Amino acid sequence: QVQLVESGGGLVQAGGSLRLSCAASGRTFSSYNMGWFRQAPGKEREFVAAISWSGGSTYYADSVKGRFTISRDNAKNTVYLQMNSLKPEDTAVYCCATSNTWSSRRSRDYDYWGQGTQVTVSS
Repeated sequence: QVQLVESGGGLVQAGGSLRLSCAASGRTFSSYNMGWFRQAPGKEREFVAAISWSGGSTYYADSVKGRFTISRDNAKNTVYLQMNSLKPEDTAVYCCATSNTWSSRRSRDYDYWGQGTQVTVSS
């Protein structure tokens, strides 16, 4: 199995930036596509961004495109989510996950999940 641990969340004012990290354990990390999801209180989990195993392709939800950037460093078994121009509606618990399917927005297509890190954006 793969274990994922997110970090980098916190409290930030609207318009600010945060960089989330997802550290993975497992020798097969580089073979997985990776995704970021988020879930706000009382809302369903929603797709944020995905990146291919090589890092050569990325995919974003319309709500974050142009503001967020997903990247990965396979040598460090880490995937990142750079979040700029944050808005209060970005407030959520952010989770990273692995998938054997490329460019999926569906939670059901992801196999391993981290516990998440809280991002709170104040107005």
